[in-house]
Amino acid sequence: MDDPAVRCREALCFLSEASGIRVLRQSSFYRTEPVGFEKQDWFINAVAEIRTVLTPQELLKATQEIEDKMGRLKGARWGPRVIDLDILLYGQEVVEDDDLVIPHPELHKRRFVLQPLCEIASYAIHPVFGVSIRGLMDRLDDDSRVYLYRTSGEPCLA
Repeated sequence: MDDPAVRCREALCFLSEASGIRVLRQSSFYRTEPVGFEKQDWFINAVAEIRTVLTPQELLKATQEIEDKMGRLKGARWGPRVIDLDILLYGQEVVEDDDLVIPHPELHKRRFVLQPLCEIASYAIHPVFGVSIRGLMDRLDDDSRVYLYRTSGEPCLA
């Protein structure tokens, strides 16, 4: 919501300014068809690779603080939102807490996640499946539309 490309850039800035977090690189932005709750505007998605001294739980708290700072309110699952920051992977760690599951449980099922992740880390290995991100992308059974987002606002097929 509220100019999603600007919100994504703002979130990346907040992330890079957060204590204990260094953004190493980020993917392009992608304009993506909504999944789940489909009667809404398309999203802008991107992924970032970070280096952190924070534990997974501390990183979750930091991302939630950024979401709060940006005005995120709890709403419908998969519904419109100002920003949504997810932890997809944390090295090769597997975390299964009440409030945090890593790797993200939907990562391997979603084109809007795998396409930008493949752009910057196609070689990364999913710690549960033992398959590279490229391998997950090649096996993907998700035909939702994902387009490279151009700053002019015009998508081109990625």
